[in-house]
Amino acid sequence: MEIKQQLKLSQQLVMTPQLQQAIRLLQLSRLELIDEIRKELDANPVLADDDIDPRGKRDAAEREAPAAQEERVDRMEDRMRTASGDQQKTDEKNVREIDWEQFLENRTLQQPLQASRGGFEELPPIEQSLSKATSLSEHLRWQLQMSDFTESERRFAELVLGNLDDNGFLDLKGIEREGGEKTPDITIEELAAESGLDPEDAPDVLRIMQEWDPIGVCSRDLGECLRVQAEAFGFDDLELSVIEKHMHNLEKHNYQAIAKDLKVPVEEVYEAVKEIQKLESRPARNFTEQDEKSIAITPDVYVIREADKWIVTDNDRGVQRLYINESLTKQLLKDPNAKEFIGEKLRNAQWLIRAIEQRRKTIIRVTECIVEKQREFFEKGVSFLKPLVLRDVAETVGMHESTISRVTTNKYVHTPQGLFELKFFFNPPIRRVSEEDIGSRSVKDAIDKIIAGEDKSNPLSDQAIVEMLQKDNGIQIARRTVAKYREQLGILSSSKRKKLF
Repeated sequence: MEIKQQLKLSQQLVMTPQLQQAIRLLQLSRLELIDEIRKELDANPVLADDDIDPRGKRDAAEREAPAAQEERVDRMEDRMRTASGDQQKTDEKNVREIDWEQFLENRTLQQPLQASRGGFEELPPIEQSLSKATSLSEHLRWQLQMSDFTESERRFAELVLGNLDDNGFLDLKGIEREGGEKTPDITIEELAAESGLDPEDAPDVLRIMQEWDPIGVCSRDLGECLRVQAEAFGFDDLELSVIEKHMHNLEKHNYQAIAKDLKVPVEEVYEAVKEIQKLESRPARNFTEQDEKSIAITPDVYVIREADKWIVTDNDRGVQRLYINESLTKQLLKDPNAKEFIGEKLRNAQWLIRAIEQRRKTIIRVTECIVEKQREFFEKGVSFLKPLVLRDVAETVGMHESTISRVTTNKYVHTPQGLFELKFFFNPPIRRVSEEDIGSRSVKDAIDKIIAGEDKSNPLSDQAIVEMLQKDNGIQIARRTVAKYREQLGILSSSKRKKLF
């Protein structure tokens, strides 16, 4: 063993802080970027936006001669120091003369001013005039307050309401933890024991809650939900028997098996099913935790057509334009103790401004490439969407696929065809007979149109859809692929789409 010096040449990938910040900003959505800019404005004193350092004033200052600008800044500083010294002496004299205890006492005894009756002052504030959709939990808790439950029954009801899912059903299934371990399912008797209620009284309290508005809420499954509604609306024994014993046959439209088991004519089963279909299968349908009408997406870029050209412009509305607060920075740099601190903040501000500008240019560049490759979509619609993968755009713009993925995530573009996420334009190719490949999104659109035009009393099977796609569109696709696309579109199978009435 010995100690010696040795030269070695090697290459190493180093993630600098600037590169890390640029990558992080690139994958942020528009709202996340605005929030990030606000945080940086609060944390960095040398940063300014249009409210602090308007662009017009900044441009005018840049047009001045450097010497004149320095002289003007020095004169302003002298006047500020003189004015601040005189003001400080005046303020100290006034502070000594004010009796603060008497001032606070007078403020306490002072009567509030009466509001005038004219103008808009007598109107309620705008917050009281805004309407908001009532959620299911709020609607049920209002009914709980109006009920005559005892304290233990009220605690049990609160536990039940806390375990409702989005459809209004009581979900007592266990949850899966991070380690893969699943907790056991619970029962209403265990909820009753936790709330101090006699377990024998739990079914009765739950049944009372199931009869609240909307009827069938707090049910443990679809069968119980339909049964509660059928009993409340006075359905006959045949309809109740179908709900209690033949939910699986009802789902498959196997009415012959129901008629054979219940020993009734199939026509009577048809009439019973017609009445059952009038019941609500999702109690929370008219209630929502989030008002869908208030959800708005602001696009990051716009695609506008002018003559025969497509122009891509960024949407900078709501995003602050950042600048360096030069006047404040010059004043702070004169303090020797603040030079190191201000120097670091200046570097951080420059990195942030450069990263935001690079993000904007990258999004526009990627969008222009997408517009060039999907030109027929912008002119004719979804049916003309071509197959496109990240590699195609990455090779064209000279970037890595991971960068393209970050750019297109949570970024939206406004087009003449509608508002789309940038990832919408990427879809794998599907082979066609004697023609160029077609995008998977166009295939989904073709499947949707075929099913929309089918005979509802005799819906098409997945294999029939495969044959129609090959015959009419020249698309070669497997039956399981049709089934996968149909499920992604939220379309039921042919047996469940069949309507007999």
